[in-house]
Amino acid sequence: MAFQRLKDQWVLITGATSGIGKACAFHFAEAGSNLILTGRRKNRLKEISKEIGEHYSVQIETFTFDIRDREACKKCVDAISDPIDILVNNAGLASGKDPVDQADFEDWDKMIDTNIKGLLSMTRFVSEKMRKRNSGHIINIGSIAGHEAYAGGSVYCATKHAVKAITQATKMDLHGTNIRVSAVSPGLVDTEFSEVRFHGDRDAAETVYKNMDPLTADDIAEIILFTASRPPHVNIMDTIVLPTAQSSSTMVHRSS
Repeated sequence: MAFQRLKDQWVLITGATSGIGKACAFHFAEAGSNLILTGRRKNRLKEISKEIGEHYSVQIETFTFDIRDREACKKCVDAISDPIDILVNNAGLASGKDPVDQADFEDWDKMIDTNIKGLLSMTRFVSEKMRKRNSGHIINIGSIAGHEAYAGGSVYCATKHAVKAITQATKMDLHGTNIRVSAVSPGLVDTEFSEVRFHGDRDAAETVYKNMDPLTADDIAEIILFTASRPPHVNIMDTIVLPTAQSSSTMVHRSS
């Protein structure tokens, strides 16, 4: 019954071409929500939209752009005529795992520009519309890395700590309105995340999830859906979600 609250609402999901973003698109569509899907890969967006349209009677709009491009973010939000009821700031990545004294500056810029600046740009443009309507929900995808740090993750962890701070401060900035602000912070999730982090090295990516049961994109999408479907007076600020085999960023039990 709770998911009935999501029926006919418009949900904007960034980074919807794979992983958690893609899973969110299907879960929200199943709940009857209309979708605004964004991402860098136009063909992926078309394929996902077609597949969703074959199973669910919802409206779908797509926008192809990189959220590092602030003007493209503004152009997207300005082009949306329907009210954005929910913003899922999912687009993000890790790039590289080198120690701070050896890291690639391009990796740093990519993470900072996507995970922090891109999220802020989308939040800035969408929250302005939400404030005018005095309604909406912003859900940021954080990480266990936003609650603790680990070697080789100096900048990635910093960006996810920033997401945690941005979530808290945004709630305060919108204090007194009916706009809700939340975060969902996963541990190990088996998506393209590690393949991107290791610059396409699939062998290295597979070792991250070797001999353990990681979370799936659907696991996190279900929690995002739960967060979004609470009654209007309920605001879940953050949810830390780990696979049973993981106890911290660096503690992972692997079967022999």
